[in-house]
Amino acid sequence: MDRLNYPDIIKKVLLDYIEFFAQGGITTLRPLFQDEQQSYLVLNVGWRDNRYIHNTVLHLDLIHGQIWIQKDDTEEGIATALVEAGIPKSDIVLGFRPPELRPYTGFAVGEMAMAM
Repeated sequence: MDRLNYPDIIKKVLLDYIEFFAQGGITTLRPLFQDEQQSYLVLNVGWRDNRYIHNTVLHLDLIHGQIWIQKDDTEEGIATALVEAGIPKSDIVLGFRPPELRPYTGFAVGEMAMAM
C-alpha cells in the first residue's frame, strides 16, 4: 500500500477546520504552512473589542515520518480529525503531552530526541 501524503492531509484537515470555525468569527483564522520545514500552523489574528488577538491555535510538525501535534488549542482535538482522514494513531504524537503520559494516550509516544 502506498504511504499517505501527510503534508497534503495535514493541510486539508487544517483548512477544513478554518472553514468550519471561521464562519461569523470576529477574528481571522489564518493558515501558515511551511512545506520545506514541514511545519503547519493555524493562527487566530484580529481585534476583539479593544484587545488585539494574535495566538497559535494549532501547530503540527512532521518529524521522522510522524505528525507531532505541538499545540492544540481546540475543543475537539485535531488528532481525531487526522485519524478520520486516514492517519494511523501510531503516526501521531501528542507532543504537548508530557513524555511520561504519552503511553496512555492511545497515540504514538515519540522520542524526545525527535522533538527538535
